[in-house]
Amino acid sequence: MVETPKPSNDDMAGAASGADATAAPDAAPGPEASDPRIAPLEAEIAKLKDQLLRTLADSENLRRRTEREREDTSKYAVAKFAGDVVSVADNLRRALDSIPTEAKSAEGPLKTLVAGIELTEREFLAALAKHAVQKIDPKGEKFDHNRHQAMFEVENSGQPAGTVVQVLQPGYVIHDRLLRPALVGVAKGSAEQASAKIDTTA
Repeated sequence: MVETPKPSNDDMAGAASGADATAAPDAAPGPEASDPRIAPLEAEIAKLKDQLLRTLADSENLRRRTEREREDTSKYAVAKFAGDVVSVADNLRRALDSIPTEAKSAEGPLKTLVAGIELTEREFLAALAKHAVQKIDPKGEKFDHNRHQAMFEVENSGQPAGTVVQVLQPGYVIHDRLLRPALVGVAKGSAEQASAKIDTTA
């Protein structure tokens, strides 16, 4: 009988090594390629986010503007009416100013009439004040072009230039809005005041 030769230990080790080499992959797999559909989706999300933020900002601006307009409407609702009726106060004051001082103090029907007109004027101005309508009587104040309208200048008034020295017609405001400017006469600077302003340092 012929005996089959047994493989040596070296042969068995070589065969195992070859099997392992065959089973092992050639290289590790690389990173997965990015999906080409992701970039357009991200751009669309960014665009929608920007549109949302703009819409929210516009809505907030609209809310604030509407609230401000509602407050203005409430504050100045009677502005046109008040502007039309302040002339009543002017006429009451003219009536009082037309009566001589001596006649006002004399006993009799005229004194009672004067008291009635004065009471009416006070009540009328109080009614206007309830609606934030205030009278402007700026005599002695510095001229303010935002509230006063200069009709003429007064020379040798004894007051600094630009001071209101005469009020022809009082003005009125409602809250912080001008209803009617006061018509005034303004002090004119004297020659001495003008020369004092000349720069003599040159």
